[in-house]
Amino acid sequence: MELKQSPTAEAAMLIRRPVAEVFEAIVDPAVTTKFCFTHSSGRLDEGKLVQWEWRMYGVSTRVEVSEIVPNEKIAMRWSDPPTTVVWTFTNMPDEATFLEVRNFGFAGSGDEQVKQAVDSTGGFSLVLAGAKAWLEQGLTLGLIGGRHPKGIK
Repeated sequence: MELKQSPTAEAAMLIRRPVAEVFEAIVDPAVTTKFCFTHSSGRLDEGKLVQWEWRMYGVSTRVEVSEIVPNEKIAMRWSDPPTTVVWTFTNMPDEATFLEVRNFGFAGSGDEQVKQAVDSTGGFSLVLAGAKAWLEQGLTLGLIGGRHPKGIK
């Protein structure tokens, strides 16, 4: 199969919290560790390079923040080879936020790019569901840690 265009991973979720709170949950590792990575070398700021870790899996990635528009957008490069991740925050009625994540720029053959996009879509869907649970209910679901349990291929 030949790809006509490069695949993009997309995930989105309505989170019933004010946009400033949802935005802060993504840039502040003290909050993000409740639903995404386990450790971070620092807060997300434009032009800054941070390291995110998922210690339960023994993996980490460098995150280079290329653009931040407070309460609207975060653009970054991450992974190896690097891909682009764009978080978009839309203010909704009743102090809610529609949070969208797009990941694109995958490398490799067409099949490899599709696999990366599918995996990324699944991962970001879990991150957004975890963010919703934490921000709306104060629940830490452990979705990322439960995604790849030992002994399962």
